[in-house]
Amino acid sequence: MIGKISGRIDYRTADHVLIDVRGVGYVVYVSERVMAALPGNGEVASLFTDLLVREDNLQLFGFTTLIEKEWHRLLMGVQGIGAKASLAILGTLGADGVSRAIALGDWSAIARAKGVGPKTAQKVILELKDKAHVVMAMGGTISQALGAATADDDAVIEAPVALQPNHGGAAQSDALSALSNLGYAPSDAVSAVAQAASTDPTADTPALIRAALKLLAPKG
Repeated sequence: MIGKISGRIDYRTADHVLIDVRGVGYVVYVSERVMAALPGNGEVASLFTDLLVREDNLQLFGFTTLIEKEWHRLLMGVQGIGAKASLAILGTLGADGVSRAIALGDWSAIARAKGVGPKTAQKVILELKDKAHVVMAMGGTISQALGAATADDDAVIEAPVALQPNHGGAAQSDALSALSNLGYAPSDAVSAVAQAASTDPTADTPALIRAALKLLAPKG
């Protein structure tokens, strides 16, 4: 399994880049959002990758965060969602946007992706709704790991240009953990945190917790 690619970008097309790793060129397919985040040709970039193995073909797909990669893996498991549709969804919404859409059951957001119809979007929500809290909870540990690596002097020299700590995901992860400790069910907690994050994408952990608790408070 090829889990990460680091090297110089030789060239790019609409949907993929060629990354030179010590003389070996790897074709990596990416979403529009990832493509826009990459540096120019001749510059160093790093991407988390997922290898798709088919009988007559091998394809690498690249992502700037592990959460994005995880959503790609899960989306690909939904019948009717291939690699192209998965990248379209992630390119349209981003990893956090996918998390919020699935947590809130917002199939119309998924359907905004090119090539994804309403029925397929609803199927995505139905099949992945129980996965949202698991993926969102990954945010904290991933950000801590990447943050610790880039804080190291030696690591800074090798720091991947395109890999990004998911700071928004870390806040959501911490908020989910706090709500779970207060006894809220994962499905209720993830829905409240997703709604709070949708209202204020820049909110930190305390703000997310306060907003989520208001949403979870008994009505009446």
